[in-house]
Amino acid sequence: MSSRVDRWIPIASAKRSNGTGLTRVALPDCDIWLLLTTTALCGLGLIMVFVASEGFAYTWDNGNPAYYFEHQLVWIVLGVAALLFCLRLDYHRWRTLGPWLAAGSAFLLVAVLVPHIGVQIQGARRWIGAGPIQIQPSVIAQFMIVIYGAVWLERHHRVMGDFKEGVWPYAWRIGIVAGLVILEKDLGSTMVVAVVGLGLLVLAGAKLRFLGLLGGIGLVLGGLMIKAEPYRVARLLAYLNPFAHPLGSGYQAVQALYAFGAGGLFGTGFASPVPTAQTLPEAQNDFIFAVIGQDMGLIGTLAVLGLFALFAWRGYKIATNAPDQLGMLLAGGATIWIVGQALINIGGVTDSIPSTGVPLTFISYGGSSMALSLAATGILLNISARRRRTGSANARADHGRRDGRTLHPRGRRGGGSAFD
Repeated sequence: MSSRVDRWIPIASAKRSNGTGLTRVALPDCDIWLLLTTTALCGLGLIMVFVASEGFAYTWDNGNPAYYFEHQLVWIVLGVAALLFCLRLDYHRWRTLGPWLAAGSAFLLVAVLVPHIGVQIQGARRWIGAGPIQIQPSVIAQFMIVIYGAVWLERHHRVMGDFKEGVWPYAWRIGIVAGLVILEKDLGSTMVVAVVGLGLLVLAGAKLRFLGLLGGIGLVLGGLMIKAEPYRVARLLAYLNPFAHPLGSGYQAVQALYAFGAGGLFGTGFASPVPTAQTLPEAQNDFIFAVIGQDMGLIGTLAVLGLFALFAWRGYKIATNAPDQLGMLLAGGATIWIVGQALINIGGVTDSIPSTGVPLTFISYGGSSMALSLAATGILLNISARRRRTGSANARADHGRRDGRTLHPRGRRGGGSAFD
């Protein structure tokens, strides 16, 4: 009996890549809608970072109102370079690179906890580096979960119906990563790691009762982590009733809600005074969606939601049309990571869920998140390009054949896909 991944066996023959694994990919071969959506989100983010940080940067950063704008632009350029690299890299190469990425990520997660290596800000040790050049190991860990999780699940797909042999070995690996992240006092990133890890299990076809068991364990552990830190308890209470603590733990939530109310339907505009940027601490970071709500109104916030919905739809199409299971898992995991972060951020800013400190993907100020999110988008574009090129090759192979069936590459000599 054939396995459930047989439908993902590559079915086309085309020119092979060189020994580096890099291939020449034309933009028309990629998912143009995904590329345009990403460009729109990054462009909007660049504008909003300047609007939200102008006054703060002028006061605290040597009188340069464009300080955060300039650094965001640099990280976007680096992110575009990462996107282009991942676009050209045959995604099957992640089978080899995945374990190395996991090892490097684990090293950084441990290193950031070491005094004089990790940078401690407001009691949390989450960064490595100095000055404007700082990286967040927890963000690298999230990217690693997408890559390594997809590779591991593809290799062990035959035992995913067994909890002891398949699901549990995967779960404890994700648990180790989540445990290292929580030691940084970063509950938001821990939540993202758990969401991406569980989402990949769903895509891999794990049984519902296994998913329910892991979800229950996660909820219990999450409750214990909240109870272990007083500030997390305060944040949870502020979520339940932010106006009971308007000058304390509920301050950011209250100011964000005021900003949405001030924006109304069409917003106050970019040229008007922006009290949100003055009342919200570092509004260019986690609460930038509130600045969008004030300056662009309900129309602007719905436009942002629409862009992320479009990104999710294109990611879903790429995953479901992927040539093989690895492509499906990588595309699905990248989409869950990028869109999931955005939904968690928006939920926190609108007080729909407790605030977690998760950035708004492509829009919030932040280097590691921006660069790696664009790299993940490059992987999505690579998978979409490969699917389109293999589809074209199959169409040419079928032309003139009586039965119209597609030739299987392993059934003839010299078979191979365009990116093998």
